Amino acid sequence: MERLGKVERVIIPDLFAALVHTIIGQLISVKAAQTVWTRLQALSVDITPCNIARQAPDDIQACGMTMKKAVCIRQIANMITAGEFNLEELHELSDSEVIKRLITLRGIGQWTAEMLLINSMERPDVVSWGDIAIRRGMMKLYGLGTLTKVQFDQYRQTYSPYGSIASLYLWEISNE
Repeated sequence: MERLGKVERVIIPDLFAALVHTIIGQLISVKAAQTVWTRLQALSVDITPCNIARQAPDDIQACGMTMKKAVCIRQIANMITAGEFNLEELHELSDSEVIKRLITLRGIGQWTAEMLLINSMERPDVVSWGDIAIRRGMMKLYGLGTLTKVQFDQYRQTYSPYGSIASLYLWEISNE
């Protein structure tokens, strides 16, 4: 922390926009995700459930994402606009309950839910095993050639209750 200084990050407080941003970022580089996000914003200036629900999956996909992601994003938007899923209720839930609720949505897994907890809900103690950059940062920090889940969990526990801050620094270390 002393060497890297303060690590800045972008927070997307709107849960739907943040969820869409995170879905876009699944399994692609940060730079590629930003390009797709910018194109989606051009398509639908405000990333809201109503605006996205009005878009055809083909138009969403044309922003540079897979059709599977486009269909999932639109399906989630439709569920929210129909009142079948309430993102705002997530604020009242524990981290594990948020994850459990989110992974019921098509296209949302553990990693996506954890990224929403960190980058939108600003929950303080999230370190994602599913994030390769976090694991790579941990390996660099501790000089490890490999990292087991047991080792990861031991390090994660030492970061608690500030795991999300550790995640930010581990991402930075990973990119060095």
